Amino acid sequence: MPAIFIAGLVLSAAIGLSLGLIGGGGSILTVPILVYLLGVGPHEAVGMSLAVVGATSLFGSYLHWKRDNVDFRGGLLFGAAGTVGAFIGSPLTRLVSPEALLLMFGLLMLVVAGLMLWHRKRPVSEVLPAVHPGKAIAAGAGVGVLTGFLGVGGGFLVVPALIFFGGLPMKKAVGTSLFVIFLNCVAGLLGHLGQSAFDWGLTSAVMTLAVGGTLGGTILSHRLEAHRLQRLFAILVLAVAVFLVAKNYSILA
Repeated sequence: MPAIFIAGLVLSAAIGLSLGLIGGGGSILTVPILVYLLGVGPHEAVGMSLAVVGATSLFGSYLHWKRDNVDFRGGLLFGAAGTVGAFIGSPLTRLVSPEALLLMFGLLMLVVAGLMLWHRKRPVSEVLPAVHPGKAIAAGAGVGVLTGFLGVGGGFLVVPALIFFGGLPMKKAVGTSLFVIFLNCVAGLLGHLGQSAFDWGLTSAVMTLAVGGTLGGTILSHRLEAHRLQRLFAILVLAVAVFLVAKNYSILA
């Protein structure tokens, strides 16, 4: 078994670790891991990513629910809007080339890394705003479109959206984010099932490792300061983003 393939399997656990710890972030690495380390085609990787992230998030939300850190009412509001957005975003994947898809992924990762680093410097205020259903639905739908189109769970967007528009404290936003990601991934996966065939054996292997990582991440979320690991993860995301943009920017020429 090639070393690069083994590295991809090892990093699969990091997907779940991040999801369990900060309610997002790990899913943004799933497609690059599948494509560049595990040899999956970009379009197929999007659907496989949705399956992996969806199962991992479901398990993670269950672990957080046991600690009373999931707001199902707020999660269903975001999730319902996200489901519609994911169905809209799923067919759009086939409209762009593999290079364009990966380039957009890299650009999105640059934004994600910046938001994660910025959030570290400017923590969320303890005074939470009132829930605004219209804004919450709009935010959920926007995240859903990204989920279906790029195969990302969107936790890096759901967590701050739940805080600012849903009025949730940070820990409950993390657990609720995983529930929303699960709903979005199910909708996105249903949209992709008829478009391409997946390697379910490899998908199951990555899923198992990611679920194991989620268990560790959830335990760490209650024992460590998440902002320190979030900063390190943001640097990792930034490095992968630079690699993707550098490798695929030629399509802009």
